[in-house]
Amino acid sequence: MSVEMMMYKQAEFEDEDSNSIGSVALNSEGISTSSTHIRYCSPRYSLRFMQGTSLWRARSALERCLFIICAILLLMVVLLSIVISSKNGWDESQILHVTSHGEDTYCLTKHCVTVAASIINSIDHSADPCEDFYQYACGGWIKKNPIPDGNSMWETFGKLEQENQLVVKNVLEKPFNEMKSKAERKAKYYFLSCMDANDTIETLGAKPLLDLLDTVGGWNISGKFNLSTWSLQNSMHILQNVYNMDGLFTWVVNEDDRNSTRHIIQIDQGGLTLPSIENYINVTEHDKVLTAYLEYMTKIGVLLGGEENSTRKQMQAVIDFETKLAQIMAPPEERRDEEKLYNLMSLGELQCKAPFMSWVDYFQNATRLVNKKVNNKTMIVNFAPEYFVKLSKLVIGLNKTDEGKIILNNYLVWQTVRALTGFLSKPFRDAYKGLRKALIGSEGREEQWRYCVSDTSSAMGFAIGAMFVREVFHGKSKPKAEEMIDQVRKAFTMNLKNLDWMDAETRKAAEEKANAITDMIGFPNFVLKPCELDERYRDLSVKQNEYFQNNIRVNKYNLRKNLEKLDQPVNKSTWIMTPSTVNAYYRPTKNQMVFPAGILQSPFYDMANPNSLNFGGIGVVMGHELTHAFDDQGREYDLHGNLNQWWNNATIERFKNRTECFVEQYNNFEVQGRHVNGRQTLGENIADNGGLKAAYHAYIMTPKSYEDQLPLPGLNLTHRQLFFLNFAQVWCSAVTPEAIALQIEKDSHCPPKYRVIGPLLNLPEFSTEFNCSKGSRMNPVHKCEVW
Repeated sequence: MSVEMMMYKQAEFEDEDSNSIGSVALNSEGISTSSTHIRYCSPRYSLRFMQGTSLWRARSALERCLFIICAILLLMVVLLSIVISSKNGWDESQILHVTSHGEDTYCLTKHCVTVAASIINSIDHSADPCEDFYQYACGGWIKKNPIPDGNSMWETFGKLEQENQLVVKNVLEKPFNEMKSKAERKAKYYFLSCMDANDTIETLGAKPLLDLLDTVGGWNISGKFNLSTWSLQNSMHILQNVYNMDGLFTWVVNEDDRNSTRHIIQIDQGGLTLPSIENYINVTEHDKVLTAYLEYMTKIGVLLGGEENSTRKQMQAVIDFETKLAQIMAPPEERRDEEKLYNLMSLGELQCKAPFMSWVDYFQNATRLVNKKVNNKTMIVNFAPEYFVKLSKLVIGLNKTDEGKIILNNYLVWQTVRALTGFLSKPFRDAYKGLRKALIGSEGREEQWRYCVSDTSSAMGFAIGAMFVREVFHGKSKPKAEEMIDQVRKAFTMNLKNLDWMDAETRKAAEEKANAITDMIGFPNFVLKPCELDERYRDLSVKQNEYFQNNIRVNKYNLRKNLEKLDQPVNKSTWIMTPSTVNAYYRPTKNQMVFPAGILQSPFYDMANPNSLNFGGIGVVMGHELTHAFDDQGREYDLHGNLNQWWNNATIERFKNRTECFVEQYNNFEVQGRHVNGRQTLGENIADNGGLKAAYHAYIMTPKSYEDQLPLPGLNLTHRQLFFLNFAQVWCSAVTPEAIALQIEKDSHCPPKYRVIGPLLNLPEFSTEFNCSKGSRMNPVHKCEVW
């Protein structure tokens, strides 16, 4: 949603466990990501499997019995296949029925047996599903999947993402003559520059960044800084409007929330290095983080030529300044009302509120890149007017003294330095380990090829997407997914008549909005059209042995692509996420859901799965994104994607009363001694609850073939129970205490456990299917419901 914005660049903390993807930002291709997502982060991990003997001994007696049963069933499949193949040949898609114990039959295809074994291995059979369904569904998985060294989180998402990374690696390693477009060849050059086979990065050391510092006017910490010629205005022009860096605030060209057919400049609070406001304000709890942050800054400053004691002192002054920024920022839970956040004003009005620099000069300097014109009457949207008033007072005060000017320059240049150190030699990359450990509980770094695959995907995601789609995405998946979306939408709209808190007029309008939501599946068509793909990256130059410079070029390219949208009509079919992404999103200004090819794979979706697993996986994701159109923020946008009060006032009041139930309920959830922030996570919790309900009823209404109703072997569970089980197992995860703390502080999504527990204990159908008595933990007497 458009309540959190950050500069379009590769942020220092876009490391595996710390990059929020539910914020409003530009992605690496300069595309606005004002959307709501299903996940907290995009982890990039390498899994360390447990070895055979120790893994077997770790199993309970029941698990070993079940394992033996599955092995016997697999042996039966093999023996029967030999018999069949000797007569008629073997068709792997053929379903075999084995009659045993009277009338019981099972699905015994290779796929069914494999899926059943995976489900069994994840279950904790000692747990009571009516007391803790997450432990029941995921306890076995967590036991067998400790967090790999060097990571702060490991989850079922991670496996799928690692598989996708391997696909991308394989296609990037193909010869240049097998690439279908110039864009794909550029992506390969970028990947090779990251892999650095010639050790160019290590040989250059600090030189690329030192050269850049000379270009931008120098840095007091590393020397060559001339205070007499420095000005805040000029520094902002160079660092932000040339190199696309962060500092003091954020801005973006995005769809106008009140008129989603046009683009407009939007500005917001921003400019912190650490990922959470709490990191600066709650000093007692975050002393370890602040100490590690200062150590990190000092190491980087010394590597760039600074004297250690002087560097430490100056970096502490930067931290103190960032702390003052944090103190004037509104926390996320107070920024959920889109109507209140939207403040339309001219640049002239902004100048009166925040006169610390010339805003017309600033935006004229930026838009000259694309020959666009702005003036004093140009309208912008300000999402944080109070912040800019306070920011102006803070900056004007500092800008009056030489010492204050040095602090401002050190801060602004630090925002550039910290964004680029990851593209330098090993000592610069290693300097981050201590801070990473303090923030998320792990200092390790993934294998180089994985990092480079992720980096290439971030820089040229749609070129990578073209290769990924050709390699793994099959055409039959798309129509099946579209059919599922229609079924989930139908279940959602049918339920509207059961909502006694809605008046008839609002109910009718809600149904119209739900039916107007467009959905995009798999990938945008242009990625498989070489000419169109090449045109997209025409202005991006990439060279094999210039990793640092390649990223500077990507930054500039992203800025230009974003600015080009000014004065252009909104194309409501553009994508934010790239095809290989394991995620999905709803975009309120476009009233649009998008499901990339990357998530249309197991455990979310498989053409060979029974419907119960697919609806419990991707079906719930579809329901989640659809429900975002009606959460506490999405409901403020009409069917055309415009911020508009289209609800009856009395209905709005009743809606808010019901959402307060979720706030209070989730506030009571606790993970590792920390309570979830029910207000901050309200939108995602509404979507989780509504999405599960819509997907379950869609599954119930879907016609089922005989084969689809066959039980899975080794599991004494109905398919309705399997729906809930697969939904839960998607979220199996192991997380460090530090990563959980950071997530609770800054993210709009709950920790994985309560993305399972919360929706299930509010859904009566779950308790019915698992025979949970009223008053048990998973079937409380008091339930929360909105959709």
